[in-house]
Amino acid sequence: MPELRSHDTRAPGGSRRPARRPPASAQSLTDRAYAVLEEMIVTLQLPPTAVVSETTLSEQLGIGRTPIREALQRLARERLVIVLPRRGIIVSQVDVRSQLRLLEVRREIERLVARSAAREATERERRKFADLAAGFDTAAGDDDETMFMRTDRAFNELCLVAARNEYATGAMSLMHALSRRFWFMRNKQVAEVPRAAMLHAAVARAIANADEAGAARSSDLLLDYIEGFTRSALETAA
Repeated sequence: MPELRSHDTRAPGGSRRPARRPPASAQSLTDRAYAVLEEMIVTLQLPPTAVVSETTLSEQLGIGRTPIREALQRLARERLVIVLPRRGIIVSQVDVRSQLRLLEVRREIERLVARSAAREATERERRKFADLAAGFDTAAGDDDETMFMRTDRAFNELCLVAARNEYATGAMSLMHALSRRFWFMRNKQVAEVPRAAMLHAAVARAIANADEAGAARSSDLLLDYIEGFTRSALETAA
């Protein structure tokens, strides 16, 4: 199985030259490959410990190996896959105690992001938050897991853009997919789409209304729920 390698950016003579930006079309394919693979991992179509290969994924998805490789590199940074040099690529396992440690960090940053987004969002972004709140409401009413997952991903991405804080963005980008995968796995046992969707809708609506205090409060309530949800999995396993 091919090893993931970064592109060599050394110019003749050994000096390092600036890496070239990929063409827009190549970047779009990488984003597409990432989005598809991330959803496959989060929704357990690629379950923990599954062994994957660039060649197989490329053929399955109809996307070239270079975009697949770059998507897998990003997934490795987010700890959804593990790259073992000269041995292969494995989907990472789910660890409840690790998830609880992640939530300790996520709670603080999530509150900051919610407050910042409520303060900094443009009018266009606020309209999008209102639309996402309506999407969460629909997912709750229909008990639609797939719609909830996709709306949640769009909501997370918009929050990071609207918060205008690159450091929070870098930290949260490493947590969201792991959190969604854990939720998806656990939800199969307890089926809590409506409650989760309504709590997310409250955060989105507060941001849409430029309500900083309400966004922070709703974020804390959401994280209270997620932490309880996670601890219940630990108790079940004990």
